[in-house]
Amino acid sequence: MTKENSLLEDIVGLAKRRGFVFQSSEIYGGLNGFFDYGPLGVELRKNIKDAWWEDMVRRRDDMVGLDSGIIMNPKVWQASGHIDGFTDPMVDCKESKMRYRADQLFAAEVLVENESLGWVSVIESEKMQSEAEEKADIIKRKASMQGELAPVVLKAYDELEINQQALVPSPATGQPGSLTPPRDFNMMFETHVGALRDGSSLSYLRPETAQGIFANFKNVIDTGRVKVPFGIAQIGKAFRNEITPRNFIFRSREFEQMEIEYFIPPDEDQWPKYHAEWIKTRMDWFSSIGLSEDCLGEEIHPKNKLAHYAKACTDITFKFPFGEHELEGIAARGNFDLTQHQQYSGKNLEYFDESTKQKYLPHVIEPSLGVDRTFLAVLCSAYTIDEVEGDKRTVLRFHPRVAPIKVGIFPLVKNKPPLVEKARQVYQMFMRRWNVIYDQSGAIGRRYRRIDEAGVPFGLTVDFETIEGDGSVTLRNRDTTEQVRMSVEEAFSTIDQEVNP
Repeated sequence: MTKENSLLEDIVGLAKRRGFVFQSSEIYGGLNGFFDYGPLGVELRKNIKDAWWEDMVRRRDDMVGLDSGIIMNPKVWQASGHIDGFTDPMVDCKESKMRYRADQLFAAEVLVENESLGWVSVIESEKMQSEAEEKADIIKRKASMQGELAPVVLKAYDELEINQQALVPSPATGQPGSLTPPRDFNMMFETHVGALRDGSSLSYLRPETAQGIFANFKNVIDTGRVKVPFGIAQIGKAFRNEITPRNFIFRSREFEQMEIEYFIPPDEDQWPKYHAEWIKTRMDWFSSIGLSEDCLGEEIHPKNKLAHYAKACTDITFKFPFGEHELEGIAARGNFDLTQHQQYSGKNLEYFDESTKQKYLPHVIEPSLGVDRTFLAVLCSAYTIDEVEGDKRTVLRFHPRVAPIKVGIFPLVKNKPPLVEKARQVYQMFMRRWNVIYDQSGAIGRRYRRIDEAGVPFGLTVDFETIEGDGSVTLRNRDTTEQVRMSVEEAFSTIDQEVNP
């Protein structure tokens, strides 16, 4: 097992043990690509969404919100191109019945002195080159071939010639000839609306939240007192029938998006400025919720990889335990979507610009990220093992703003009624403002360890000096383990400044 896989397994184990994430319908064996969020998980998700909404919507005067339906008129998806084009190339192993995305399955011919010894195949990963080279070396040794092994040049399965695909071994069985040619697989979940189950009732669970924003563009400009440039923000569930869900909650079939369509004038000289501003805004936001800047990066999509309507797209990436991958995409989409919906609906979606006295379909900048993927990045960034007084501890260093529980409140001992009563009073006071916990079970050091592993940034202890002396309490910092005496009011103010920067 690699160090990276071990780290991910440790995080997944902690996520279940502490009540962050469970496999959906686990008692029945689960269902691949679906997850449930436990008591701490729902709090962390909510805090991430609340922080995003507060910063991207409420604290801006150029943004409004929307909550569109999960199921919409199927013509929405015809206009957007999803019915015809929302596909991934799929490959099946006829022997093992395993299924792969053709663009995530890589293969290479093994050559020694220009003589072919066969092919190797690997699943896309950060380590796939070394895995392929190791497999090629094994093939050479088994063949007892002398000479130098040629460089292993990996290509995606769907980029190979048909006669080459027939030689590629299945990753599941190692046998060539069992993989099917790539074929398109539409990732939208189908459903039926109404009593009939025929073509007239066919509909879809939305694969993204963006189209609900475009379909409501006219409603928003008619009712929202907005002026270009402005944005419409939405948080909501989306569903994609992924061929190969993987890496825990990173790629799943049911997920939640936080998405913005920021409408700008159709000025060819202006969109790069807005695009760059949004990249910086989003990068700064990730840092503000505790993601390590060392783990964040940017990846610019090359021109030949852009959607036909896109002018540019930059991904903000994060270094997960399984490699550096997209965390958020920020695309300059032109006015493709509004143009399509105007054409298919027959409704005029043009915006009248009072300043220029012109009508036009605005262009858009689209910052789009997943709640679940952000959740995983926050969890990975927070996960730490360190030592306190010679003892190892597992700690989740969540930023106080997104931490599921803000404060643990403890009486020093549980068998002294005055201590318990005062601690309960503090607990009642703090719970009106934040999600807090009360714990009187076990030694105080053990209670600290429990909240450290749950990511609680502060521990507040009521002791004998609280009830017999000046009324002060001890406030403990999770990250430094430093303990400072202060009044209850000072503790409240200190925590508030950290939670609400």
